[in-house]
Parts: sequence; C-alpha cells; structure tokens
Amino acid sequence: MKPADVRKKSSEELSKLVHELEGELREFRFGMSGGRTKNVRKARVVRHSIARIKTILGERTRNA
Repeated sequence: MKPADVRKKSSEELSKLVHELEGELREFRFGMSGGRTKNVRKARVVRHSIARIKTILGERTRNA
C-alpha cells in the first residue's frame, strides 16, 4: 500500500486496517509453523504496511 493511498483514508479506517493486517500476519505465522505457507515474502510486505500505517497515524496525532 502506497503512503499516498494511506493518507487519503480516515483514522478510523486506518485503525481497522491495522487490526486486519495484524490478524493476517498472525495467520501467516501459524501457516509458517504448520508448513502450509509458500510465499515467505508476504510477512515482510504485511509488516511494512503495518509500519507505514502506524507512522501516518502517529503523524496525525502529533499534528492535531
């Protein structure tokens, strides 16, 4: 997800998105431990998306 796309969303939408991505990452980790996951780069992409969203949420709270 691009930072420009993230900035267009509201804070509530971003909070929900972070929650969904954290759940996705949790499911991915369970899949890795069970040997069901083939795409190992997915964890990196999801972690970067979570960090990007949390950074923008932090910017909004500091500027408010």
